[in-house]
Amino acid sequence: MTPPEPAAEQHRPVPDVIAADLHVLFCGINPGLMSAATGHHFARPGNRFWPVLHAAGFTPRRLAPAEQEELLRYGLGITNVVTRPSARADELSDEEFREGGRMLREKVLRLRPRWLAVAGVTAYRVAFGDKHARIGPQERTIGETRIWALPNPSGLNAHWSAQRMAKEYGRLRAAAFDDA
Repeated sequence: MTPPEPAAEQHRPVPDVIAADLHVLFCGINPGLMSAATGHHFARPGNRFWPVLHAAGFTPRRLAPAEQEELLRYGLGITNVVTRPSARADELSDEEFREGGRMLREKVLRLRPRWLAVAGVTAYRVAFGDKHARIGPQERTIGETRIWALPNPSGLNAHWSAQRMAKEYGRLRAAAFDDA
């Protein structure tokens, strides 16, 4: 007996929220199933991206995932390393990460954000072949774009509290807007 086919929305990529010359292009690992179903980035209620973004001072109030297009007003955007939705990031292959990193480089060269902020240092390591990367600003650039590896805001990332995560995101905010 073959298992039932997953719902169609589990295969649907989540559209980027992007524009040229952003201050920060945030980059998630890949869409979760809730994001695929809703079409909104970081849509699972336990994900801390939206509250941390506000706590770090990127937005004047906490935005809901359905308000993601408002990020463009603040010079911010969102994309993903891998476009394929999954329940967990560990369901993705290293090849998917490497191909996603290649496509992300092309996108960054085209859009020229000041900063690319990858929310997940492990994903960054695999996608960009940098096994020693740590949270924080990276030495590598993509054209003129600087890179910052951020902690993954998933509720599954218990190593980082929301408060500690907001401090790290705040460091990025200061760098992104102080150099403007």
